[in-house]
Amino acid sequence: MMEVVGYIGSIFIGVILGLLGGGGSILSIPILVYLFKIEPVTASAYSLFIVGTTSFVGAIPKYREHLVNIRTGFLFGIPSIASIFITRKWVVPAIPEVIISVNDFILTKRILLLGVFALLMILASISMIRGRKEETNHHDVKVLLTIVEGVIIGSLTGLVGAGGGFLIIPALVFLTGLPFKTAVGTSLFIIAINSLIGFLGDVLNYSMDWLFLLSITTLAVGGIFIGNRLHKRFSAVHLRRVFGWFILCMGTYILVKELS
Repeated sequence: MMEVVGYIGSIFIGVILGLLGGGGSILSIPILVYLFKIEPVTASAYSLFIVGTTSFVGAIPKYREHLVNIRTGFLFGIPSIASIFITRKWVVPAIPEVIISVNDFILTKRILLLGVFALLMILASISMIRGRKEETNHHDVKVLLTIVEGVIIGSLTGLVGAGGGFLIIPALVFLTGLPFKTAVGTSLFIIAINSLIGFLGDVLNYSMDWLFLLSITTLAVGGIFIGNRLHKRFSAVHLRRVFGWFILCMGTYILVKELS
């Protein structure tokens, strides 16, 4: 029964990506871990492939609608790609299964990865809900900050195995000043590149259940076409706030579940 719910939920991975331009990993990782009972490191690897492939398909119609800023995508994506690959190839495999053990307290690799994932979601949700005004920094400073942000977010998303849309979109909106709907399309472009490159690091380290992985990905790809259609019916302000509340609720749920 749980697996049936998981397959149905896989469709919504694509719906969320098409509608909000991010958040696919917010669904994919909990679905893989809690419904399909896959351990977090493998789930994070699967999530990169699922979200990356689905985002690539979803970015194509966005590009045709002129909602993908290619220059910003590469400016943000190239440094992010390098940091994601390094993190997935060398950093994640080097983390021990038991990190700290003091009396009754045990910090495991699972709690660390899912805990960091949840905290990042909660922090990223705040700016989207509050809707801060766009920054007014000089363009050259924005370019530098965008590159630095790409490296930082690449490292963080590589650590938790997320596509990073829940971090990328706030950065694009408030750092580069892109309109929300353009940030959504650009985010899908960046997520596709980042996730699939990051997944290459995992292919070299882990064996993959390709039949299962492709079946989940196919369902998610179907869902993104639904999300793209729904996206056109809502205002950017409404979508931004819905996105913020969505990742806040999911982040809080994961944090409470793992700590309990």
